[in-house]
Amino acid sequence: MRLPRDDWTAARATAGVSGDVHFHDLRHTGNTLASSAGASSRELMTRMGHSTTRAALIYQHMTSDRDQHIAGKLREMIRHARQDGPSGT
Repeated sequence: MRLPRDDWTAARATAGVSGDVHFHDLRHTGNTLASSAGASSRELMTRMGHSTTRAALIYQHMTSDRDQHIAGKLREMIRHARQDGPSGT
């Protein structure tokens, strides 16, 4: 009888993946990439089959690309606020 671990080991060998790579790493990578692509917490929860946001938050890592994007948006907002003058709020 073949065990699922044997299937994973065979798949890794076929793909040329060596080292300490676990099957769960695929799930983590896929959900991290989905988060980086803009998936919401609800979308991540649906992908993972979870009913709480706790697990989804694990995959919403702050990446330098995302941090730069946020900084750029903030810079844009400040520039527009300066051009438009005080908003009164």
